[in-house]
Amino acid sequence: MKSGFVKWSIGFVAALSIGATFAQSFPTQAVKIVVPFPAGGTTDILARQLAAELGQKWSVPVIVDNKAGASGTIFSEQLARTAPDGYTLMLTATHHVINPGLYKNLRYDTKTSFTPLAQVAVVPSLLLVNPAVPVKNVQELIQYGKDNPGKLSFGSAGTGGGNHLAGELFKSMTGVQMVHVPYKGAAPALNDLLGGTIPVMFDSITGVIQHVKAGKLKALGVTSLKRSVAVPDIPTLDEAGVKGFEANSWFGLYGPAHMKPEVVDKINADVREVLSTPKMKSLFSEQGAEPGTMTQPAFAAFVNTEIDKWSKVISTANVKLD
Repeated sequence: MKSGFVKWSIGFVAALSIGATFAQSFPTQAVKIVVPFPAGGTTDILARQLAAELGQKWSVPVIVDNKAGASGTIFSEQLARTAPDGYTLMLTATHHVINPGLYKNLRYDTKTSFTPLAQVAVVPSLLLVNPAVPVKNVQELIQYGKDNPGKLSFGSAGTGGGNHLAGELFKSMTGVQMVHVPYKGAAPALNDLLGGTIPVMFDSITGVIQHVKAGKLKALGVTSLKRSVAVPDIPTLDEAGVKGFEANSWFGLYGPAHMKPEVVDKINADVREVLSTPKMKSLFSEQGAEPGTMTQPAFAAFVNTEIDKWSKVISTANVKLD
């Protein structure tokens, strides 16, 4: 019995040693990070900044490739079928956790077909109103909406996008009825908000902060649970009384399911180390982004929570893609 236990112990230690050695040597060849959106957008910019730093740390090329289509679902399906060796990864946006609620015939299970590796960045949004709306804070907007049913509408970059669902979440948590007005992109929606055609909109801090500072828009609240370093004087919606409200754009790094735990831990640790440098914080701040800090288990749990949250919002609001 004792001899059998000793052999088992030796084998177990040897297995641990092999796993640790494999993780230490990873990567031994080029790593590809696929962005499932066109080049030039925020996801692409963040991916290229991260890839440059990881390439230096790993001493191998880290290549960014763009494979756009169907809100990220086309390459997500490909990634789910890719060898789980860590050499093909995906950096994508919040669409990844929204898509399961929007697309009923996905050829993968977002919760089980991937390995969430690291949260790369968070970009909070602002709840904005045109200055003509007679409110000064979130609670006044809620009361105004209840006192004037049917008068408020909110714009978005399109049905099913992040700023659309932020508005639907706000409606469901406050009981305020607002009519959704979808646009073909954030720019025309913002133009109509500035012109007063629509009174309310959620949009990322980066794209609107200059209008807020110029007094052309009023920012009532930040969509993150903690105040943004970019606009520290603006309260969160949670602080403003909509308890638990959180609706950020965020970006995550994923691999296929069944990756080796040692490689998963190494990628997460290396990404977090790179993101913590002053250089990356400065680069990300230019995109209105705050670097991610989550451990891998925390990020995996967060991803599943976000899938459930947005699926519920989509179902409650009966959101249908055109």
